[in-house]
Amino acid sequence: MRLLFPRSRYPRVAVVWAVALAAVLVPAGAARAEGHPSHGRVHGGAGLVRQEVSFRGGDGLVLHGTVLSAATAQGAPARPGIVLVGGAGPGPREEYRQEAEAFARAGITTLVYDKRTVGYSRMDRDFGLLVSDAVAGVRLLRGRPGVDPHHVGLWGFSEGGWVAPPAAARSSDVGFVITIGGPGHSPLRTQTWNLTTHLRHRGITGSFLPTLEGPAAQLVAATGLFPEGDFDPLPALRRLHHTPVLALWGDHDRQVPPRESAQIFRRTLAGAGNRHVVVRFLRGAAHNGHRTSDGFDRIAGPLYQGKRLGALAPGYVHTLTSWVAAVASGHPPRSSTAPTPPQPVASAPAAGARYAWLPPVLLLLGFAAYPVSGALRRIARRPRPGPARGAALRRWLAGLGLVAVTAAVLCPLAVYAVGDGGAAGPVVAGRPLGWLVAQALSVTVVALTGVAAWRRWKGPRTAVRSRPPARPGVARATLMATAVLFVPWALWWGTLRP
Repeated sequence: MRLLFPRSRYPRVAVVWAVALAAVLVPAGAARAEGHPSHGRVHGGAGLVRQEVSFRGGDGLVLHGTVLSAATAQGAPARPGIVLVGGAGPGPREEYRQEAEAFARAGITTLVYDKRTVGYSRMDRDFGLLVSDAVAGVRLLRGRPGVDPHHVGLWGFSEGGWVAPPAAARSSDVGFVITIGGPGHSPLRTQTWNLTTHLRHRGITGSFLPTLEGPAAQLVAATGLFPEGDFDPLPALRRLHHTPVLALWGDHDRQVPPRESAQIFRRTLAGAGNRHVVVRFLRGAAHNGHRTSDGFDRIAGPLYQGKRLGALAPGYVHTLTSWVAAVASGHPPRSSTAPTPPQPVASAPAAGARYAWLPPVLLLLGFAAYPVSGALRRIARRPRPGPARGAALRRWLAGLGLVAVTAAVLCPLAVYAVGDGGAAGPVVAGRPLGWLVAQALSVTVVALTGVAAWRRWKGPRTAVRSRPPARPGVARATLMATAVLFVPWALWWGTLRP
């Protein structure tokens, strides 16, 4: 999973341009009837028949995919079908070629399609559109010759685990649901667990991890920067009263909390009265069900975008295809749950203060008030009110305060933005280098605050008959009040903790 998680509050200029561009680039032939094969290309290979198809998604966007099936004799019984719903990211169908070919060889007609690029991006995504796309794929497969229309289901990987259950809850055309690495929590909570797990693997310790799980996650939630961050998967699961469900996780899943997710799936579906829920863990498998030694590497398998995908874990295909065969025969397996492997750490709730953005904003404004008032005074050519004693110290305090707050906020936010922990940068003494800088700046700000307060207390108190203009005095008072308030905030945010 690369970075999941409400719809972005920013203007959708990029999406509008993408729609316009798609309208220009999609050829006239793309307007053909839904479900018709594109150009009628049919070719075989490795004992499979592949056909390129196009169909319209939820908003009319033309999606392109491939239908794979095993070569069969004419008049053979209809076979079940499955639509692959990919994980987060651009999701070209090539990423899931191993699964598509393995399922097809086992007798399941498989549709794998390219994920939409309109209405889906790092900052803006709508699970409702993805659900509509998946349902449209099921309709396409149900109408194909040789496919049993009553047994066409969905396979949802990672983010697809948030999409497949709502699609099945929306449409009675969905005959069954299979998830691999399906999350039981919201996208933001899941991604936070994913990031902290990978950061721990990189040797990061100390206050940065609690900050990422707590204050930073609250800030991301409050600002709505994480698309679909508060999506709740439980309502859709509660509506799957009779739909057979196979929920799979790798026993080395490091992208979603597998133990917690499995418990949520089992408990929620059982509460809905669903008696055909099978929960299994794939041995030696990573988040995607592929081979791994620890969940962070991939063993064998093809390369995709320069990274090794890993070969399908032993038992993965057999577990899935035998379950589908049982469902297609009219005898879906009864509910059962395999022993749950240990989970490295528990996830933390991402919900928090609605106005988590307010404290850092107030601190930035408070520190900025002093240099801004000085600049305005110089522009207006007003004389400095009172003696200049301590002015240099106050300038340093204001400047370093601004940098300290900015660095402390941006360091964890950058990790969320990149999505895989890479933004943490070099690790020094068990901490990201950027976080160490933010901590050093925070300590310096506290030290300067103490020096300024000591000078104020020890300094001469000269009576001044004519009072100076109020604005500069207010700026100095605002600076000192902000510096004092910075201390508890930095303790809470973590830059003043080890």
